[in-house]
Amino acid sequence: MPTLYLTTQGSKLRLRQRRFVVEQDLEPPPDVAREEILSVPAVHVDQVLVFGNISLTTPAIGHLLDHGIEVTFLTQDGRYRGRLVGAEGGNGQLRLQQYQRVLDGEWALETARAIVQAKMHNSRTLLRRYARRLGDASGELTAAADELTALIESAGRCRTLNSLSGVEGRGAAVYFAVFRHLITAAGWTFDGRNRRPPRDPVNALLSFGYTVLTHNMESAVRAVGLDPYLGFLHQPAYNRPSLALDLVEEFRCIVVDSVVLRCLNNGLILPTMFRRDESPTAPYPVLLDDEGRARFIRELEARLELMFRHPDSAERVSYRRCFELQARRMAACVQSGQVYRPFQVR
Repeated sequence: MPTLYLTTQGSKLRLRQRRFVVEQDLEPPPDVAREEILSVPAVHVDQVLVFGNISLTTPAIGHLLDHGIEVTFLTQDGRYRGRLVGAEGGNGQLRLQQYQRVLDGEWALETARAIVQAKMHNSRTLLRRYARRLGDASGELTAAADELTALIESAGRCRTLNSLSGVEGRGAAVYFAVFRHLITAAGWTFDGRNRRPPRDPVNALLSFGYTVLTHNMESAVRAVGLDPYLGFLHQPAYNRPSLALDLVEEFRCIVVDSVVLRCLNNGLILPTMFRRDESPTAPYPVLLDDEGRARFIRELEARLELMFRHPDSAERVSYRRCFELQARRMAACVQSGQVYRPFQVR
């Protein structure tokens, strides 16, 4: 369990005999032990994600800080609130080189271009796989995949970041325009990507998954000594982990979108697991219940830990290991000046 997900509202994380123990925080009756929800060896935990009203004891916080285990605090529905991290890595030289690369317009553009092309390549691969699996009688999936091919070539000709962003936006629009055809289970509708906040169950799942993916990637970026807030495709902005978001692009469809489709098409997540709040002041008009959230987290974690043969090295790795490898590859490119090579599925 590299990532410990804390979702039970009103619970508390404790450290007890080298184990992380999650208990109900309510005071039990006399002579009755607190209800234990979860207990795992502390040595098995690499990251903690806290959703909503959950507390941590001081000994637990001390262990997390001493062992470099990041804690990410989110609202119950997945909105980022903040992080608890120990001492930052001391590789100042690497960060200085990263700052210089950000200011090198030509190198930054080449890196951003490679990321956009890889994102569209992986999206095209997913569409083609589903076209073969489902038959694609209408031809819409194949047509979208062909348009992504043309956009990949267009990205290669972009000479400014603005034009590249335009191509990326068009690629996302093409992909999500046919995403509804990948959902085979009854009861779901998808009319396009929307967010901040997501306004339907499918978009709520996508946004939730992208949030978890981003914070896993930010942990990998920090671990290799890079500054997560200085990216090349995503320009620096206040409180935005731009470099982590850069590296997320190549994994969005092959990690999160694949899990969302699996959950919907296999009946692991049902429409009845969502609650709607139609009031105009509601910050989140669509809310996933506790059971649905637990199922989705379980499937997402299984995907992150799935072992496969890396397309470049033939090494058996998990997706979480790939995040680290890509962060290290980015660090090496920052130092050497070589163009970054993203992760691409075949």
